[in-house]
Amino acid sequence: MTKLDNSFGFSQVPPEERRDRIRHVFTAIAGHYDLMNDITSFGIHRLWKRLLVRAAGASAGQVIVDLAGGTGGVAAKMAGADRRVVVCDPSLAMMETGRQRADTAHVSWLAAEGEAIPFADGSVDTLTISFGIRNVTHLETAIAEMHRVLKPGGRLLCLEFSKPHWLIRPFYDAFSFLVIPRLGAWIAQAPEAYTYLIESIRRFPDQETMSGLFRDAGFADVRYRNLGFGIACLHIGTKAS
Repeated sequence: MTKLDNSFGFSQVPPEERRDRIRHVFTAIAGHYDLMNDITSFGIHRLWKRLLVRAAGASAGQVIVDLAGGTGGVAAKMAGADRRVVVCDPSLAMMETGRQRADTAHVSWLAAEGEAIPFADGSVDTLTISFGIRNVTHLETAIAEMHRVLKPGGRLLCLEFSKPHWLIRPFYDAFSFLVIPRLGAWIAQAPEAYTYLIESIRRFPDQETMSGLFRDAGFADVRYRNLGFGIACLHIGTKAS
């Protein structure tokens, strides 16, 4: 397996400095983020996000928070005039890019981190987060915050990269380490940012470990569905009523 270039140093710095560097990453790539997702996943990320949206089942009267919602792609698919859909993201650059999208007319925007979600206890019907939870500084704290803001019976739906099946792992690793940073340099002019993104995927907990963190935070009916042979995984948990 190709050795990961740690020149950006995310795995070797204190948590608060890591948080600042992550913010810098998303400021650097905001304008190219959606395009890069399309290219590096061959558009498959859109299918995975549609599965997330379908599982969320947004409906009239709900309060829905899309945490780390970035440019609002997922939020826009859940939004409507008869419900409140809010993107919470610490990156002002990402949200500003999203505000320019034609399909985000019914989306609200709020600058916030996963460890300190600015909603009252038990005030959110559904909380979604797609490809963003691995970027929080304190994972257990963020999951506890998601549990706190959900109403009894409310659900957390978390779509994130995970541990792929061993049959495809060598090919996936080669593509991730060799191709994606070069695409980041060519298209987004930010090779360090995409080196970080690959590092963050490799350091993220596997499917069973993530399910255990959900249960530790108090979620019930915890389950997951592998997507793309485990390249991504949709985790779901319900706050007990």
